[in-house]
Amino acid sequence: MEGRVYQELRIFSGNAHPELAQSICHYLETPLGECEVFEFSNENIFVRIHENVRARDVFIVQPMVSPVNTRVMELLIMIDAFKRASAGRVTAVVPYYAYGRSDKKDQPRVPITARLLANLIETAGADRLLTVDLHAGQIQGFFNIPVDELTALYMISRYFKDKELTDVVVVAADEGASKRARNVGQSLKAPLAIIEKRRVANDEQAEVLNVIGDVRGRQAIVIDDEILTGSTLVEGAAMLKEQGATAVYAGVTHAILSGNATERIEESCIEELIVTDTIPLPPEKRISKITVLSMAPFIGEAISRIHTGRSVGELFHMPSDKEAEEALTPIRGTGSRATG
Repeated sequence: MEGRVYQELRIFSGNAHPELAQSICHYLETPLGECEVFEFSNENIFVRIHENVRARDVFIVQPMVSPVNTRVMELLIMIDAFKRASAGRVTAVVPYYAYGRSDKKDQPRVPITARLLANLIETAGADRLLTVDLHAGQIQGFFNIPVDELTALYMISRYFKDKELTDVVVVAADEGASKRARNVGQSLKAPLAIIEKRRVANDEQAEVLNVIGDVRGRQAIVIDDEILTGSTLVEGAAMLKEQGATAVYAGVTHAILSGNATERIEESCIEELIVTDTIPLPPEKRISKITVLSMAPFIGEAISRIHTGRSVGELFHMPSDKEAEEALTPIRGTGSRATG
């Protein structure tokens, strides 16, 4: 199946992020496929495909966003529906892969939920997965089907490069983000620093302990894969300022922004938070400090390459190509920087 070139590409969306799916279709100049996904009063999910997909190359766009467990079930049922409708190949396009933090047994008697999700996606019938910036790289190894992992780091790097900041230091939000931050630092020709923090419980809180590296007199860019409550990012930014950073920016792929995260960001010393649209940003979270860059051109180009059997890896060696340029254009919203 992997060596086969399919004649017709079809893209469908669950209820998680139809705006992203529409943007992907706009890039590919193809209409969004017709299907309905809804929930009965007993919370059972129903899927019906309204067009012929026999032997088609089907891509289902469905990030695992709030309500996460509902979106996961929608994805699984959609995959099953397309397989039973004799789709030639089904690719799950999951820009945000939930449960990524549950990637290992780091405590006694806990699950590895990221692996369980991989098993469920395979069992449902997916032939491959397309995703963006997994929380942990080893999640790719949980799958026995091909996995293409895109990254937003090139797009975020280019955004900050175009801002022409001076005396920059790139800061990893924690030790786990050091590789991502190092890649951004190499792109910006900037030194690296690391925020040292300690997670003491399972309550989504972490204690910022120290900053490893010299940030004095420099503009700091904090890099991470996702932002949840924003508390540790805000605390880390405050410590960077205390240690002499002249300004603090942040670049994060997945903007979960749960609870009062946006209020924390608004009131913090962070100048600007750059995120992507792998997760939809509702109107109440569109604050002036947040800029959203669209992943739709990158995802659309990756889908095109998967469909035609071309290399996806080449995407990240062509910074001047159409997809890279378009990806840097923020989707304008109600605020001066906020987007939706």
